[in-house]
Amino acid sequence: ESEQLFLFSANSTFSHLTKPLLAVAFLSSFGSSMLYGYNLAVVNSPAEYIKDFYNETMVERYDWIPDEELLTVLYALTVSIFAIGGMTGALLVGRLVTTYGRKGTLVRVTLLVFIGGALMGFSRRCRMPAMVILGRFITGVHSGISLSVVPMYLGEIAPKNLRGFLSLVPSIHICVGVFIAQVLGLSELLGKEEYWPLLLSLVVFPTIVQLMLLPWFPESPRYLLIEKGNIPATISALKWYRPKGNFQAEVDEMQEEQRSLSSVQTVSVWGLLRDRCVRWQVITIVVVNIGMQLSGIDAIWFYTNDIFKNAGIPEPHIQYTTVGTGAIEVISGMLGCFTIERLGRRPLMIGGFLFMGLCCSGITVSVILQAELPFMRYISVGCVVGIIAGFCIGPGGVPFLITAELFKQSHRPAAYTVAGCLNWLSNFTIGFVFPFLENATGPYCYLIFCVICLGVAVYTIFVIPETKNKTFMEISQMFAAKNNIPEEELTSNAHLKMAMMNGYGTLVE
Repeated sequence: ESEQLFLFSANSTFSHLTKPLLAVAFLSSFGSSMLYGYNLAVVNSPAEYIKDFYNETMVERYDWIPDEELLTVLYALTVSIFAIGGMTGALLVGRLVTTYGRKGTLVRVTLLVFIGGALMGFSRRCRMPAMVILGRFITGVHSGISLSVVPMYLGEIAPKNLRGFLSLVPSIHICVGVFIAQVLGLSELLGKEEYWPLLLSLVVFPTIVQLMLLPWFPESPRYLLIEKGNIPATISALKWYRPKGNFQAEVDEMQEEQRSLSSVQTVSVWGLLRDRCVRWQVITIVVVNIGMQLSGIDAIWFYTNDIFKNAGIPEPHIQYTTVGTGAIEVISGMLGCFTIERLGRRPLMIGGFLFMGLCCSGITVSVILQAELPFMRYISVGCVVGIIAGFCIGPGGVPFLITAELFKQSHRPAAYTVAGCLNWLSNFTIGFVFPFLENATGPYCYLIFCVICLGVAVYTIFVIPETKNKTFMEISQMFAAKNNIPEEELTSNAHLKMAMMNGYGTLVE
């Protein structure tokens, strides 16, 4: 009976999944989200070659041999400048998506990838280290924009029963990007000194594919109707994404939201932070976005090689072990994508954070005991794999999804700006603070991540409602009690009779 129920649930969930929806989800993620994952991991393999390049050019240009500390600082800047670019891009999201739309923004910002890729690709030929750093910054700006816009776009074009599935497609592509960077960075492929500029500049090829195909897809129907008031274009877009579907209920829901926002302009970030109607929604995106980055996953990604080295894995085998963790990320991400609409957002977040907290405490215990019990080293490796798997199955992509779900059209761009900035700022912070934290506290630093994971899990249990299969208006009403707002205030002009549309987009009085 439970098996039949699962099959029925799966069939009903994916019954509205059309080829155009699947195509735009993979295409937008392939040329945007995958690049974010690729850029996170691509600098790990050629680290020593990049430092050597910086050293050589300083000797050539200034006749001065820099010390190891300066080279480390320059390399750290090369890695972390990507997060600074990401935070810069996140600040631009609200204005861009309001002016150019969701798809329009994704198409226009591809220019940044070509500029950044060219700078990094020709940096060694031009003997200019600044080109590598500037290229990383520019590709970071692109990732900061696309990391918010892609889930926003997919969340708005998806039927409510597919919103979770489509919004986690970018998360899978992030994992795939990390995995591809790890594989291409192997010494047998592009992990050689002469190939590192090519390795950094390969980001342009997925972008070319996206630029050739994405302009042929329609803009977000919600953007077209609610923000532009273009009814024929909205109907055309819905017909494109759901050729055989009955989208009357979606149009009615969009009209209801449009009517509730008839006197409301797109809200600024400052307006969002001051609006008491969305107070708990804002607190929620702050908690989940900071919690996601401070859960320990970034520290694991940055220092996986050191942990495996401490576990006694031979040096030549570490790169292959790292690739193995990348494969686990991809598999875990796919598991999360296919279970989110069956289990819901809350169970994945609660279970994921609790499991990650358990694994963080496991790393602390295993490292403390490994001097007396050598086999505990392998327990620490298992805990690292557990953190990666727990993150990708559970909270990995949910913060980007619920940022779209918790806010109506007028507040969504500002919400993504806030979430994106917090995400990138936390990413940058953990990258810089973790080495000092580890030196000061040793293995006990993972207990801090454990506490953060448990805290976010508890917050999710008591505050965040389940948003699966709910419309954006229904979700806003679910938060009305927490914000002490009467539901009537959420729908100004609610007393007016809403104009109805038939399946062809003709207004019916």
